[in-house]
Amino acid sequence: MNQEGRIAYLNARLIDPATGLDETGALLIEDGRIADFGAHLFRTGAPSVSEVVDCKGMVLAPGLIDARVQLREPGAEHKETIDTGAQAAAAGGVTAMICLPNTDPPVDDVSVVEFIARRSRELKAAKVYSYAALTKGLKGEEITEIGLLSEAGAVAFTDGEWALANAKVMKRAMSYAQTFDALIVQHPLEPTLSAGGVMNAGELATRLGLSGVPMAAETIQVERDLHLLEATGGRLHFAHVTAPSALKAIAAAKARGLDVSCDAAPHYFALNENAVDQYRSFAKVMPPLRAEADRQALVEAIADGVVDLVASDHSPHDQDSKRLPFEQAEFGVIGLQTLLPMTLELYHNGHLSLIDALALVTSKPAERFRVPGGRLKRGAAADLVLFDPDKPWTVREEDMRSKSKNTAFGDRPVQGQVLRTVVDGRPLYRATGF
Repeated sequence: MNQEGRIAYLNARLIDPATGLDETGALLIEDGRIADFGAHLFRTGAPSVSEVVDCKGMVLAPGLIDARVQLREPGAEHKETIDTGAQAAAAGGVTAMICLPNTDPPVDDVSVVEFIARRSRELKAAKVYSYAALTKGLKGEEITEIGLLSEAGAVAFTDGEWALANAKVMKRAMSYAQTFDALIVQHPLEPTLSAGGVMNAGELATRLGLSGVPMAAETIQVERDLHLLEATGGRLHFAHVTAPSALKAIAAAKARGLDVSCDAAPHYFALNENAVDQYRSFAKVMPPLRAEADRQALVEAIADGVVDLVASDHSPHDQDSKRLPFEQAEFGVIGLQTLLPMTLELYHNGHLSLIDALALVTSKPAERFRVPGGRLKRGAAADLVLFDPDKPWTVREEDMRSKSKNTAFGDRPVQGQVLRTVVDGRPLYRATGF
């Protein structure tokens, strides 16, 4: 446990999406935990503390929780490590991450879950939680030991960037997971329909001479899994949903009382398929960026609450993997440092209130994945972000702390600058003057 004594954060705009709190006040950290906070704190005089931080009216909120991150360790440390990923997280106000299991070896064994947890503890940086593979070797054939992996600390089960295509195996997995109240996360793309596709199917793909991924590949996978969920019960989450018809199916399933949720990644609600024009491989992702009307429908689904949370889908790739002819380039973009400003675009563009936008990356992922944090709570670990919601800056590849620089938002002007990121009371990142 961190022993930094008593630290007071004064003149802060305290926002806690979990409780609806939005007021000017102070927050006291004692031995790495939140001792007290609110408008009442330190009103009668100066605090007796070891350090005072003047927040200058900026927002002090729970640290961000990024529910979909690839850290590439073990197996592809030339693209990212838990250390470099944690540095990028700190610069982005992210205090906790949930990392995907598609490493080498994959996270399908208790020893790999324990390795990731141990590396995270040793670094004393942003907290790292782990998915476990839903099937052994991510091969879609044999279910992993969900009970043992849950006990070891796995927070959810997924085959990462691959859909579990076999309906019989998925039905069995849902039944088995329900025994342990475990959350299954599906990559919603029917693989036989999406195979070989590199961008959104449509007029632009035809003009560029590239093979497309039809919207139906996503909708069919979502609707099949919703039917299975109805048959078995349990908890199901769809990652990075982009198809309006899939979103409608999820909304209808929620109305029927199914325990289903979904997330959106910033590149899907901030960019459309035109970002890959001129064969721009840094915007090549899977599922692909969709048409402008589909992007607008996704924003609407976020505003309506159909989309439960926002996750960066941070997928680091080195230059040799991305600076290739479009069809050969790897899928994926980095997103830890741009998660906050891109989520704040929903607020700046008038789609959500500030508190509702923040909920998507704090309390909502904490609740759905049952991980600590995501709220201001007395006695809880002091995992916080201090940020200026309006400060403009421009995303530059060279400013990315990730080992890989494959951002889809290069040279994009954004608003929302992280000033300080705090984990267990310790500042892991500070902007000049904070």
